[in-house]
Amino acid sequence: METNDTQQEILLFTGTTFSSGQWTEKDGAADAAPLSEKEKLAAACWNGLLLELLPEIYRQPANAEKLYLWHIREGVSFLELDLGTSPTVVDGPSSIDPYLFLATQCNN
Repeated sequence: METNDTQQEILLFTGTTFSSGQWTEKDGAADAAPLSEKEKLAAACWNGLLLELLPEIYRQPANAEKLYLWHIREGVSFLELDLGTSPTVVDGPSSIDPYLFLATQCNN
């Protein structure tokens, strides 16, 4: 029996009022070194605040399996979040990561 894995990619752009928000830290690391905007946003996502931050884009898969955050890639002006039911390899041409799909556009 073949299983279908659900994958969702999300781009969070930095340098915006949303990304510069004050994110609540669950760990209470007040003594830690100050973090950059990208690091704070990535930490908020890793700490499980993604559903609270963006409830309108979170989609439950049809098979009712939970999506997990597997990877965060950092670009020059964005963070790309990879969510899925299991870790998967991102297919370049069908990805929303501009570094992946623009490379294939130049070949056409």
